[in-house]
Order: sequence, then structure tokens, then C-alpha cells
Amino acid sequence: MARHSGGRGWYGKVVGAALGVTMLAVGASVWTAQADSVGGPSPKASASPAPGGAVKPVGTSIAHASDAGPRGVNITIDDGPDPAWTPQVLDLLAEYEVKATFCVTGTQAAAHPDLVKDVVAAGHRLCDHSVSHDTGMDGKSEAYQSKEILDAEKMIIKASGGVRPMYYRAPGGAFTPYSRELAASHGMRPLGWNVDTKDFERPGTDAIVETVQRELANGPTLLFHDAGGDRSQTVEALRRVLPWLAEQGYSFGFPVR
Repeated sequence: MARHSGGRGWYGKVVGAALGVTMLAVGASVWTAQADSVGGPSPKASASPAPGGAVKPVGTSIAHASDAGPRGVNITIDDGPDPAWTPQVLDLLAEYEVKATFCVTGTQAAAHPDLVKDVVAAGHRLCDHSVSHDTGMDGKSEAYQSKEILDAEKMIIKASGGVRPMYYRAPGGAFTPYSRELAASHGMRPLGWNVDTKDFERPGTDAIVETVQRELANGPTLLFHDAGGDRSQTVEALRRVLPWLAEQGYSFGFPVR
């Protein structure tokens, strides 16, 4: 779930928060420069997604760019897995031959390990989204942040059958320098977003689709959710967004590492 904070222009907002959203109107042509804008070129993937892979540190800057190049987009799915909605999202992704990044919470991963394995088996990537999705993590102790991040990592690895998360997305964008460094030291690149679809607010399928179409110029990483409530609007929006993106000449990739 997204959260906006005045110091984080690309973050969304938590449901019920009365904060505005600041969107940067940059052209799609600058997508490939986004890795530089958050701290320089990203190192290539080094943490193996396979069981037993050695873990090497990755960049600490918050990633936005796509490894698919200037016409690449990243589909990211947060807060799951959920037995009602994740299978539907997986079916749609398979139908349109799209790979995505699933930012899963430790509690959901532990509750639904079979779904985590389904995500991995379909060729998608995993992202650590903390244990409990505490959007106030950035105001808490380093010990608390460490427990939320590293316990979730362990829960995800166990649920997946040994596959490591390749990214860390702070709940609501509540990153701190400490949390970014900790995640990166465990091979998890801090992951941001550019287009907050606000699907968690259930604004209607049309509104979700229109947000993607209107704000796609902001950058390639799109934020959707497959848990936390009724996600039927998200499913229907993806059914329209995925083919539309392909028709516009975009390719689907993963966030840079």
C-alpha cells in the first residue's frame, strides 16, 4: 500500500491519509536515466533467485528504472499473496506473457507458501515488503526495522522453498538510510515506484486504467496490489492495461538491480 510523505515525491498515500501527491512530469524518454537520478548506475543482479545462491550486496539507492530499456515497464504487485486475488493476477500475467515483481509481506508469505511458490514457478521475482506492512517504520528504531526486514526475508525464503527476494520495498515508501543499507547488504535492491495506481482505494477500474495512461510518463515502475481487500478492480484494470501497454510498444521487464 502506498503512502505519501512530503520528502518522498514519488510515494503514494495510505488509505485514509489526507496528504497530497506530488508527481514529477518527466517524459518517457528519460526512463533510462532514472537509475542515475537515484544514485548512479545500478549493479547487475547478483543475488541468485535460485535456492542456495550466494548473496552479494547491491546498490543502496532506490530503484525506479526498468532493465527492459527505454520502452520498458515494470509491473509490481504489493501486499500479497492472497488466495482470492493472487491466482487471478498470475493467470492474467501468464495470458499476456508478462513477468512481474511481487512485493510480499512476511505474514502473507507464511500463511500462503504455495502461492509464493506459484509466483516463483511462473518466473516472477520476489520482493521483501516487511513482516507486518508498518508504514511508520521510518520513525522506529533500527532494531525494529531490522527485525521487520530480515524476519520477512527469512519467511519469504522459507515459503518459496529457498528462493531469495531480490528487492526490498518499504511499506508506504517508509525507507530510511539504515533500511536501505541493510536490505542492500542482503542482496535486496530498495525498490520505488513511479505510477501509483491507487487501486487500493478502489476508485473504479476506469480510474485505475486512466491513472496508468495519464502518469506513465512519470516513469516505468507501476504499483498495483493483490491483497488488502477486494481487488476485483485491480484484476479488471490489469486485463485492460497489459494489452494496452503492449499495443503502445512497451516491453515488460524487472526493476534494475
